[in-house]
Amino acid sequence: MPTREDIVLLASYNASMNAKLYSAAASLPKEVLSVDLGAFFGSILGTLNHIVAGDTIWLRRFMAHPSDLLSLKAMVKIPAPTTLAHVFSDDLDVLLKHRIRLDAIIEAMAAEVSDRDLVQPLLYRNSRGDFQKTFGSLLLHLFNHQTHHRGQASTLLSQSGVDIGLTDLLEWIPDYRK
Repeated sequence: MPTREDIVLLASYNASMNAKLYSAAASLPKEVLSVDLGAFFGSILGTLNHIVAGDTIWLRRFMAHPSDLLSLKAMVKIPAPTTLAHVFSDDLDVLLKHRIRLDAIIEAMAAEVSDRDLVQPLLYRNSRGDFQKTFGSLLLHLFNHQTHHRGQASTLLSQSGVDIGLTDLLEWIPDYRK
């Protein structure tokens, strides 16, 4: 089970990597961002929209956490996407504003969550039915999902001639000091 410190680390890493990814994407013309490159969600923009859709879906599910996390109240104003391929925007700047908003909510939630919150079960529903899993494990899934699709987006960027640079979580893990 992750600790609160793990979640804070992952939230910070996540926001920073999203900023790097969007900055790299901004170096390309809009037409290139929309070209179907054969990825699961087609284009760079399709992949970025999917990450936003997944995060939005999970953050809205997290609102049902028994601790009634204050940081998640902002999700009430963000409509749930209709599909995992939901297009929030074809404009990178507009999508970036939404991404920044979600990352701020994720970082606020990470700062608010306790170790006790992480071990509590969370009941949620998806198209396959009802599930109940520990909140900490679901948070790990949220971060893993983003990492997976950021990897796809960075590959698409690389194929378009853009290197986003170092993305290893290892660089974010503090050195051990006794």
